Amino acid sequence: MNQEEIKSIIEENSISYIRMQFTDMLGDIKAVEIPASRIEDALENKIMFDGSSIEGFVRIKEADMYLHPGLDTFLILPFEDNSVGGVARFICDVYTPDGKPFIGDPRYILKKEVEKMRGLGIDDLYVGFEPEFYLFKLNADGSVSTNCSDKASYFDLSPFDGGEDVRREIALMLEKMGFEVQASHHEVGPGQNEITFKYTDVVSACDRVQTFKQVVKMIARKNGYLASFMPKPLNKQAGNGMHTNCSLYSKEKGDLFYDPNASMELSAMCKKWITGVLRHARELSLLTNPVVNSYKRLVSGYEAPIYACWSDANRSSLVRIPATRGPATRTEFRNVDPCANPYLALAGILACGLKGIETVEEKDVIPPVKDNLFALSEEEIKVRNIICLPETLHEAIQYFKRSEILKGVLGEHLFPKYIEAKEREWKEYHTTVSEYELKKYLGR
Repeated sequence: MNQEEIKSIIEENSISYIRMQFTDMLGDIKAVEIPASRIEDALENKIMFDGSSIEGFVRIKEADMYLHPGLDTFLILPFEDNSVGGVARFICDVYTPDGKPFIGDPRYILKKEVEKMRGLGIDDLYVGFEPEFYLFKLNADGSVSTNCSDKASYFDLSPFDGGEDVRREIALMLEKMGFEVQASHHEVGPGQNEITFKYTDVVSACDRVQTFKQVVKMIARKNGYLASFMPKPLNKQAGNGMHTNCSLYSKEKGDLFYDPNASMELSAMCKKWITGVLRHARELSLLTNPVVNSYKRLVSGYEAPIYACWSDANRSSLVRIPATRGPATRTEFRNVDPCANPYLALAGILACGLKGIETVEEKDVIPPVKDNLFALSEEEIKVRNIICLPETLHEAIQYFKRSEILKGVLGEHLFPKYIEAKEREWKEYHTTVSEYELKKYLGR
């Protein structure tokens, strides 16, 4: 859309407010809301905000930042209360007062990696997310409980599936907003759900998953539920993952991961891409699994990966290759969880995958693993030279701090700020007495 089309839509739909959205370092959506009468200012990149108040942004003396709206991200938000007028939004890039992109903006960081990719003759990285979430009943006073919406399990239907109507309402709202919903179903855990939508280019995919989370939370609350994307909200139940499907694409050659004449019908580029990611999997963990609770999900017995390896079918592997070949050949990263900042996680995955493509010799490609790794002993794992993913946030921080490639991705500004925030989070957790400890030791 161009500016005139956007202004016409605002007038025709009686839009009263425009939400200028962006994402901070930790993946949280932030926004400045303006009256629709200021649409000209918004389109001329004149909307300013105080960057010193945003996690990972700037110091007080560098506070002023500007929001540059992406015209292709303009969207009416039908799930908002429109009793006082409709609400629309732009997803924005953050700029400094001198008109340059802000180097700490996660969306800009991803765009930089996309440009590097295109410099290698690859036109697009297509991404499809599979985000999972739990529905928990809100108490009468609006407070949060961990009472699930149902006791159902994988693919169950009503009456066992108590969240079916809410999930359907979410899917219909997403379609109204332009999403191409592919599937909606109950997941393994009680009250756990998954809705998937069609893949698109990597920046748009990250924009969409952020919008998806907003819609899910709003529709859930309207129906008396809290939608939780927490990686492991319930003890001894399945965790929430956000499996991330990736494929590289060329306008001339199509899907660059497909080769009908190669083993497993996977191209040499695909295998080098996988090798690049696996070699840096431990470093990437702080981006793909960024919170203390992430590592309660990455444990044996719940189909979440704990080993840095790949397979064509084995769900104990970090990278799985779905059975489809041809133009839908792709890699599925199974460790990513919904607390990840999608822009930073994909920037890291893309950088590591491209490094593999550029530097790995075919003879050094990591071979696939056929075994169910959960059934093997630690000694058998070592014999196969398979490395374990970090077991705690603290361990992930240590690998991340030593990563030259991810330091290059996040840059001199955001890299130390991200480490500082994660070390602060670990210290808070590490020095907090938990309910488990009280029950275990209080009476001793």
